[in-house]
Amino acid sequence: MGEYVLQGEREMDAVNQYGKPIGNLIQFKSNFFEQNSAMLKMADDMGDILRRQPKRETCKICKSKLGEPLFTSHNIGYILCSNCGHVSSEYEDTNEFANKVYIEDNYLKNYSEDDIEAYKKRLETIYIPKAQYLLECLQAEALKNIKVLDIGAGSGYFVQATKKLGMESEGIEISEAQVRFANAMAGQENLKVVGSNHISEYIRNTDANVLSAIGVFEHIIELEDTLQAISNNQNINYVYLSVPMFSFSCVLEASHQTCYNRHTGGTHTHLFSQKSLEYMADKMNFDVAYQWKFGSDIMDLYRFLCVSLEQNGNVEFKDYLAQKFLPLLDEIQYIFDKNDFASEVHMVMKRKQ
Repeated sequence: MGEYVLQGEREMDAVNQYGKPIGNLIQFKSNFFEQNSAMLKMADDMGDILRRQPKRETCKICKSKLGEPLFTSHNIGYILCSNCGHVSSEYEDTNEFANKVYIEDNYLKNYSEDDIEAYKKRLETIYIPKAQYLLECLQAEALKNIKVLDIGAGSGYFVQATKKLGMESEGIEISEAQVRFANAMAGQENLKVVGSNHISEYIRNTDANVLSAIGVFEHIIELEDTLQAISNNQNINYVYLSVPMFSFSCVLEASHQTCYNRHTGGTHTHLFSQKSLEYMADKMNFDVAYQWKFGSDIMDLYRFLCVSLEQNGNVEFKDYLAQKFLPLLDEIQYIFDKNDFASEVHMVMKRKQ
């Protein structure tokens, strides 16, 4: 298989790795800066749909009874579970909500590239490092004959990345449009359409020994059923996931109401914590084996400052900020990564023996 070098260094020990250079990520998020008003309206529209759903009474992960919101962001309260540390919005993510935001509103338009070269660049910059990390972990486990099932495969980036690194891989996705797009970009049938009501059934019957869910668990409505399906299928010995975390970005979004809320807005109706992920792993009869902790909190801070300065007519000062602040992003973000206050984690869970 080909040789791929990660952009920048990750500090690591046997289990935990920290940090990921923000670098080229800003170019892929440029619309967050340049189209703040449109992105904010999109998130607010989704928030309006969420507020029409029933109030949430129990924790998404541990089913404990929820109390009062810890904070409010963009007119939605978020509740910290006293039992497992998960953070849930005060409204349920229902099938009605999912159908509206993922299907009717063409969720694909926010997360795909319609140009082959742009697709390849995103693949190489963002998804090859994710697949490389998974491969490193599985090699440390001396796992042979790797077969990956990627659920919620979206535009097929991660499936394509794992294939490039020599792993056998397939993806399932509920959106027909995304499957068509992914297979067209790959030039092969990497993904197949599986309806939301059949995902757990597919998981129960797969012969894959690795299940991946990159930015997926936070979107699954019947999450408990999916976790049970993973637990019941003894072929699945490893779960590789990335999820949004309760982090510094939440503070930024709760305190800046005129900036696009990418983390607690839109389709993110709940957020994970280290404690809730460990609870979830144990619930499936898995242990947390490896973690790569990094986030985009400082990019969010920089974005919020840029947007606010521009809204206040300080465009030249925004340019001055870029000169001074951009070189510091990775160094500052690393502090949050090391102290469990970063917006994202990549985690490999291993089935208990």
